[in-house]
Amino acid sequence: MTSIYQQVLGSDFKKLHPKIQQRFGFDSGDRIASVGTGVMEEVWRGPLYTLPFLYVGTWRRIMFPEHGKNIPFKVENYSYRDRFGRETVTWIRTFENDKRRRFDAYMIYSPQRKCIVDYLGSHQHLAVDLDLSVDEEGGLNIRSGAQRFYEGPLAFIFPPFFSGIAEVREWYDDEAETFRIQVEVTNPTWGRLFGYQGSFQVNWLPSDPTNIPPHLLPLREEIRE
Repeated sequence: MTSIYQQVLGSDFKKLHPKIQQRFGFDSGDRIASVGTGVMEEVWRGPLYTLPFLYVGTWRRIMFPEHGKNIPFKVENYSYRDRFGRETVTWIRTFENDKRRRFDAYMIYSPQRKCIVDYLGSHQHLAVDLDLSVDEEGGLNIRSGAQRFYEGPLAFIFPPFFSGIAEVREWYDDEAETFRIQVEVTNPTWGRLFGYQGSFQVNWLPSDPTNIPPHLLPLREEIRE
């Protein structure tokens, strides 16, 4: 088995920095998990008029309005098979600001869409296509694309007016011997909404893909991609 990121990138996967290859190259068969801990030098938000958008995000662990400097951070990546049999990677990001906040996502590879689909939030109600590329420094760039909303019988394409376009860059800093990440979420109408940047170290833990820690699992799984 190959990781969902290898499936998308193909031969370009080998252009990634070796440390980034390791971080994005495991699957549930490897029975390991990647847990990163570090500090986000800055967590920022958009202007005041974006606050309602950000507060709504807190209901389902997507975005949040708090901001600040030097925020302790954890990212937990576990690989497992969801109840539909799909290889899934958790992206549970915890920010220890004045109020603890989480940003949850669950990634799968969709043969139908030929890309990674990122289910955002605790209930996987928002499915987002991801475009992956490798930069000249061996970093991984991720840009969000089409977004679809699924909630009970509801299913519709999320309108751009209410969508956040995410651009993520993760790379390895050889000089500092640390992973670095930069995230920016914008909207074509409202401008910059939310983002963060900082660094972290990774610990590799043994993992049983049939017994993922319950607090990392979604409250609802969505089969529609």
